[in-house]
Amino acid sequence: MVRSGTKYTLAWVQLGRFMADIVGQKPSAKLGLALRTNIPHPLAMTQLEALQKFTVVVADTGDIEAIRKHKPRDATTNPSLLLKAAQMPEYREIVENAARVAQSAGSEDARTEDFMDRLSVGFGAEILATIPGRVSTEVDARLSFDTQATVTKARRLIGLYDERGIDRERILIKVGTTWEGIRAAEALEREGIHCNLTLLFSFAQAIACAEAQVTLISPFVGRIYDWYKRDRGVDDIAIQEDPGVVSVGRIYSYYKRHGYRTEVMGASFRKKEQVIALAGCDLLTIAPNLLVQLSESNEPFERQLDPEASKAEGEDLIHLDEKTYRWMHNGDPMAVEKLSEGIRKFDADARKLESWARENVIAS
Repeated sequence: MVRSGTKYTLAWVQLGRFMADIVGQKPSAKLGLALRTNIPHPLAMTQLEALQKFTVVVADTGDIEAIRKHKPRDATTNPSLLLKAAQMPEYREIVENAARVAQSAGSEDARTEDFMDRLSVGFGAEILATIPGRVSTEVDARLSFDTQATVTKARRLIGLYDERGIDRERILIKVGTTWEGIRAAEALEREGIHCNLTLLFSFAQAIACAEAQVTLISPFVGRIYDWYKRDRGVDDIAIQEDPGVVSVGRIYSYYKRHGYRTEVMGASFRKKEQVIALAGCDLLTIAPNLLVQLSESNEPFERQLDPEASKAEGEDLIHLDEKTYRWMHNGDPMAVEKLSEGIRKFDADARKLESWARENVIAS
């Protein structure tokens, strides 16, 4: 308890002035005002720093400068991110190197395909020079229903990384979560090629991925949220009822209860609150605009997902063969719609990148 009196009053005024100097405020005669200012203390932990205490933060961008700024452990890319980055002057050398080597691939179609592969790996290698962890490199969405073609393309991408002397432990091959994609990932994991199963919307997809022992899954929080907003005809859904957040929490608890080693990486966030609601998830891949918001806020929050607590919360074990998987996935209209839509959008983004390459790189 603080005692009253001139000596103690003087001490608190001096402390107030000292703290005011630190935060750049004018001193006030009101005792302790500097301690109550809304300006964050310069030594306070940001929300991004706090999140990194119990969740691996992944940058969802192909912009290497943004990755350097936010210092994530891992990074993910996709054709739309690569298209944007490839047109930026600072990455021209990566584009030119990929184009130069691809010129010897034969026909225009062969040169374009080779360029696309080399561009993906070129950006991946540049990103890996910036981060300590892993980068996800995506398989063409047109292969989503072809197990063997997906395996072949994944081996090709890993081979290009091998040529650069990059350890395959630092690469995740990004594959759409179709039944065929899951089977391809299962085969690749047996070869020591690690996979990130993307476009995951249903519990059935999550179970099948765990049983296939894939390295990582990416449930799409924001796209699930978008579907339910449209379905319910509302502008927002309370965070505690957010179907995307609830879905990731359910999968996380199921995995931890049954000892699955597959990592859960929440993805496709629409707002900072969704990220914080999943604090404690194995990984979260976050776009640069949300990384900025997290790095500019000191508002405290608590861990929401905990592996030990989840062991008592998860559902009973389920085994899925192909028929059971397809029936269970088909029972979720949101997941059926968003998976097919996601594959089409990923394909459209890849074709935009391909068209840009033909017009601006391959033909030149």
